[in-house]
Amino acid sequence: MRVIPDSELIINNDGSAFHLHIKPEQLSDKIIMMGDPDRVSLTASFFDSIECDVASREFHTITGTYKGKRITALSHGIGPDNIDIVITELDALVNVDFETREVKKDFKQLTMVRVGTSGGLQPYCPIGSYVVAAKSIGFDGVLNYYEGRNRVTLLDFEDAFKKHVDWNPQHCAPYVVKADEGLVEQIGYDMIKGVTISAIGFYGPQGRYVRMPLANPDLNGKIETFKYGEEMITNYEMESAPLAGLGKLMGHRAMTVCTIIANRLAGESNANYKGSIEDLMKKVLDRV
Repeated sequence: MRVIPDSELIINNDGSAFHLHIKPEQLSDKIIMMGDPDRVSLTASFFDSIECDVASREFHTITGTYKGKRITALSHGIGPDNIDIVITELDALVNVDFETREVKKDFKQLTMVRVGTSGGLQPYCPIGSYVVAAKSIGFDGVLNYYEGRNRVTLLDFEDAFKKHVDWNPQHCAPYVVKADEGLVEQIGYDMIKGVTISAIGFYGPQGRYVRMPLANPDLNGKIETFKYGEEMITNYEMESAPLAGLGKLMGHRAMTVCTIIANRLAGESNANYKGSIEDLMKKVLDRV
């Protein structure tokens, strides 16, 4: 049995995971995830009781009960690199013995639902709509660093996408991955089922031109016209692909659902989306 070295999995002196600063007993197997640490407090305001409240860097975790269900609300910060940290430490918290540093004999599966905000790319994804990332295209490259990447991705979809947009080889190779299909139906049965892009950043990587000119200014136009069968790309964000991909590689159930707060085609946005995210959060809490 492999003993995981200290340098591979750092455990704090109090027995908590290095970045998240939570202990195994503080984590539920039902996890609602979001980027904003303050949104964790918003989510927990719907809880009937609170068991623990831990904050470290951008990672804020509150575990409690909601209508009899034990749920953990956790912030992952912004970007796919943070998802790599969070998913790895969440998996370790339930599937690694922190005393012996060995993988546990009995695997424990987590259910992880990310609730986020996103920019819509199609007219049928207007501001205020909810889009489930049934499939995600990762521009981040995170999954490419793990063995088994091709086993959980849709290679034909990837090839068609790269050909259509004339993919720049200087970028990370994109990957396409499905969210957990059972979870998509459980949470998003009455929502738009979309194909979501996870970008490596918010500005240039999503085709936003503020002051720095873009290397590929026509990329978004090509993305908006891409079709694979009847599927089109619905929205942009930054975390759904690594969440779904790493979750699938590790054997967990994972998916993302976003409220659309900007329409990239119309050039419109809504910065005051609190009501919409509250409604979506309640739906997820009821259905998880």
